[in-house]
Amino acid sequence: MNRQSLTVVSGVIGELGQQLHHYAHLMRLHKPIGIWLLLWPTLWALWVAGDGSPNSWVFTVFVLGVIIMRSAGCVINDYADRDFDGRVKRTTDRPIATGNVAPAEALVLFAALSMMAIGLVLTLDTLTQMLAIVGAMLTVVYPFCKRFFVAPQLILGAAFGWGIPMAFAAQTGALPKLAWLMWIGTIVWALVYDTMYAMVDRDDDRKLGIMSTAILFGQADVFIVSLLQFIFLVSLFLVGEVAALGMWYRLSLLVVALLMLYQFGLIRNREPEKCFHAFLNNQYIGATVFAGIVLSYTFD
Repeated sequence: MNRQSLTVVSGVIGELGQQLHHYAHLMRLHKPIGIWLLLWPTLWALWVAGDGSPNSWVFTVFVLGVIIMRSAGCVINDYADRDFDGRVKRTTDRPIATGNVAPAEALVLFAALSMMAIGLVLTLDTLTQMLAIVGAMLTVVYPFCKRFFVAPQLILGAAFGWGIPMAFAAQTGALPKLAWLMWIGTIVWALVYDTMYAMVDRDDDRKLGIMSTAILFGQADVFIVSLLQFIFLVSLFLVGEVAALGMWYRLSLLVVALLMLYQFGLIRNREPEKCFHAFLNNQYIGATVFAGIVLSYTFD
């Protein structure tokens, strides 16, 4: 191969690498916070449904599925918001907004990720497969809800918590009341952290006509978020009682309460940067609850 051919090949490889970088950026792989917020409730459910010892293949499928579906959700979200992201300060660098990824490319990428997720779920039982269809619908519907539904965070919460009933179905073949209690609690938690997230973009969202709970709650936002945090904490306590989790789990809830107080301190003056930091801090709440569950099954 001569020098000219090597140059051409090198250029093609470089362009391909750059485009793959744009696709990874579109999937938000450089911002794993969404993966953690989706993964933690799924892991809670897997451990509780499996009495502390989840099936290894089910665990693998759900971890990979969380990463894939979160990536797919980001892609379809940016496709839906392609006419808005360029006008919001926080999202101007998103690949579709900058023109680095064409809308048609985004749809192809979404389809490819969806096919990967389908391949994984087909290794599980029929009930879990049926639930996966609902989860996929929630993933697709959420990005478009911001145009007509005053509280799109409810749909986000339903989607982010849907791994819970799926995990119980895959692990036990049933959907006990405990699964739905955990799911409802996760919806409340999503209302908390995504309202914090929406507080960052509230002014831009008003101008663009995008709806959110930050706008819906208005000046009562901090109070309502605090109330929702309390409800979420109570739901976690009830989960522990129903699942017979012990001292370690209760201690983890004490840490969760302290994290919530810290978040209140961040959002009380509604400063965008601090509200975003409060949003990010929720990953530690998820991790703390999971640690409490694991320690309870291990030592209590």
